[in-house]
Amino acid sequence: MPADATTVSYDSRGGKAVLLASVLGSGMAFLDSTAVNVALPALGRELHTGLSGLQWAVDGYLLTLSALVLTGGALGDVRGQRRVFLFGVFAFTVCSVLCGLAPSTWTLALFRAAQGLGAALLVPASLAMLRTSFPEQDRQRAVSAWAGLSGVTTALGPLLGGWLVDVASWRLVFFINVPMALITAWTTLRHVPDDTPSGTPRKLDVAGSVTAALGLGGVIYALIEGPAHGWRASTVLAAVGGVVMLGVFLGIQARGRHPMLPLGLFASRTFSGANLTTLAVYFALGGVSFLVILALQQELGYSALSAGASLLPLTVLMLVLSPPVGRLAGYTGARPLMTVGPLLAGAGMALLTRMHRGGGYVGSVLPGVLVLGVGLSLTVGPLTSVVLGAVEERHAGIASGVNNAVARIAGLLAVALLPLLGGLAGKTGEAFLAGTRTALWISAGLCVVGALCSWLMLPRDVGRLTRGGAAKDTPPPPHPPRATSRLGLHLRRRHD
Repeated sequence: MPADATTVSYDSRGGKAVLLASVLGSGMAFLDSTAVNVALPALGRELHTGLSGLQWAVDGYLLTLSALVLTGGALGDVRGQRRVFLFGVFAFTVCSVLCGLAPSTWTLALFRAAQGLGAALLVPASLAMLRTSFPEQDRQRAVSAWAGLSGVTTALGPLLGGWLVDVASWRLVFFINVPMALITAWTTLRHVPDDTPSGTPRKLDVAGSVTAALGLGGVIYALIEGPAHGWRASTVLAAVGGVVMLGVFLGIQARGRHPMLPLGLFASRTFSGANLTTLAVYFALGGVSFLVILALQQELGYSALSAGASLLPLTVLMLVLSPPVGRLAGYTGARPLMTVGPLLAGAGMALLTRMHRGGGYVGSVLPGVLVLGVGLSLTVGPLTSVVLGAVEERHAGIASGVNNAVARIAGLLAVALLPLLGGLAGKTGEAFLAGTRTALWISAGLCVVGALCSWLMLPRDVGRLTRGGAAKDTPPPPHPPRATSRLGLHLRRRHD
């Protein structure tokens, strides 16, 4: 399919500029989230907070991002991906500056939540822009490049964050977004095609957004505050209220006229399988990003820069391997790579349990980082391509939003749950390291679950290129398959 007036060739100068804008925009959010992890010990010392305060510094951001990224994806479909992307860049940058000026833990958590609102707009739009800006034969290459380069910005976060903390202050971790935002906005305005849709825009699911935020907020509040301060009546009430709100959210999605999470998308076995893999792998990765960096600095004596640099081999592997993995997926299909990749990632997490006092970096940390890097390189690009290819083009924004929501909810739950499961509340020294090892074993097991989801649920040839250069994607059927459950029958009646 040749490029038309609203698309650009991947190999053209304009195509590279579109990719640059998309990677820089999403990279702001990805880099920021990982750089903050390295800054947590210094942040905790300056703001006088413990583990629960550090959890809120991370989960305040992930909470609003997780709850609203679906609305962000839908808004891009309604208003145009380019316009929503630019507004998200602006909002994210303003809130980043406010985070850098925060005088206390709770004001930081509040500004981080506001920052998550901006990320909920720019992250899904950054990926969906590739779908609307490139012709079909170029999309898999563009998405694979986006996934690899975005993974690199994610992995560079700890290194950059550690350097900024050591040479100046943790506050610079937030201020660094300003120059990136200026470059992103200029490139987008100059090179990304306008994709404003014509016709009457559909309504947004405000009730769904509110109930999702309240539900996730109540559950996460209980998981963080319960272990830290005891299971008081207010904490239990928050947990129960959160679960009730999540139930209300699902009811709204099943019966609403304009749901932000169209449950009919999950009638596609491919779409469901890819998102289950995302949930398992990104839960595990969220736990590693949070706990390993804390353990390296607080218990093993690493500086912020050294802790960030310890993950640099992962960055290099993703940079080097992502392009050939994208080409390999065209020949083998995504299923083998999305099975082997999570297994290797889990093996890397298992190897990281060898961290101990007195153990050198090369012997106790590096092997796990290398194996984890290879596993993620095999997983991320094919996974993203499968998610986008499993839906019709007009649903690209919401599909991107669903997958991003799943990934962010996985990280949100990991930061709240793994310290609880590892028994880390109030622990220091060898007890903290032992709890971190328990959390890493749990994460490794979840990667195995992700591999099984890919192998059992994805079609054998999904993502494999045809002779014409197009990927063998598996869009959902015109009608969801017949179901005997009440919810399935209700979805079918609404679709028909």
